[in-house]
Amino acid sequence: MNKIIYLDNAATTRVSEEVANTVTNAMTEDYFNPSALYLPSVNAATAIRKARETVKSAMHAPDGELYFTSGGTESNNTALFCTRKPKNSRIIVGMGEHDSVNVSANELKSQGYDVVFAPINPDGTVSVEEFKRLLSGDVSLVSVMHASNETGGINDIATLVKMTRQAAPKAVFHSDGVQAFGKIPVNLRALGVDLYSVSAHKLHGPKGIGALFIKKGVSVKPLLYGGGQEKGMRSGTENFPSVLGFEKAVESGIIKNFEGNYSKISQYREYLCAQLCEHIPDVKIITPMDKSVPNVLTVAFKDVRGEVLLHALEKHGILVGIGSACSSHHESRFKSLLGLDERYRDGIVRFSMSEENDESEINYVIKAIADEIFVLSKFRRV
Repeated sequence: MNKIIYLDNAATTRVSEEVANTVTNAMTEDYFNPSALYLPSVNAATAIRKARETVKSAMHAPDGELYFTSGGTESNNTALFCTRKPKNSRIIVGMGEHDSVNVSANELKSQGYDVVFAPINPDGTVSVEEFKRLLSGDVSLVSVMHASNETGGINDIATLVKMTRQAAPKAVFHSDGVQAFGKIPVNLRALGVDLYSVSAHKLHGPKGIGALFIKKGVSVKPLLYGGGQEKGMRSGTENFPSVLGFEKAVESGIIKNFEGNYSKISQYREYLCAQLCEHIPDVKIITPMDKSVPNVLTVAFKDVRGEVLLHALEKHGILVGIGSACSSHHESRFKSLLGLDERYRDGIVRFSMSEENDESEINYVIKAIADEIFVLSKFRRV
């Protein structure tokens, strides 16, 4: 098999052809600044408003505003740094959060806030019991991701929100939905969150474009100041081509084809999991298969270094992940949180699929893994 088999879609996805065409047209034909006053610019501004409503509709958002940002990192930073928080108040953050939340939380801690980290279960999800123990009346902000970028495990956000409201009614609840949006049904009305972050490049959209939803009545200051775009919340000339690309990705992946894509990806993952368990000795499944996004399967191989296996598979044209693509430090930090036996800890590999994969690729991957594991095991014995 000569083509690349891409199984690292949790890191980023290939931009679809229709998204690429939309972006190209917006850059070469409809390239006008949406803030100008002539008709082509007015039309661009109207298109942005339509895109905003498309994304809001796809996440079943309550009353509030959706602001386009440069991606998940900016959205998460805005949520953590720009919400109102009384001095020295408590902030609760999931221990397995993406670095854009984790590092931001540590910065807030250095500023004097009482930042505490909610422990996670062995499957990467936040422990509800441990989270409850951290709640107090002075909690001002909570940030827990909707789905783990490491394991795909889905957090029970609605329950965590209800618990937070009971203990600290004025607290703001933010959820990083970057790995969830487009992979599972997202209903912000049902979740009850105040802020929700998303990113286009996780669902075959362009890189460099994301959004932050802010529920009506929640006070958030701008992170960036300037010309007053995005109703003053996010200044800077609007990234019109990417906004339209984001909308097109949402229309295709969520509004039109969600059920078919979900079913297809789920079947591939189930098949990969079954084949790994059948053909690879001592493999440990980390992803909670009954409560996770359908595209991620994180496993740990015994006495095998994940990075070594990654490069071995690359020789076969297979690309996989060994954790968050954003930070090797985060990958190391996360491994220690899962409570794995020492012989498994370095063998974590994350397979993340899309509807563009097929069963023949999975069969090829299984054979390549079995061959490489055999070679690596033989090498260890020597």
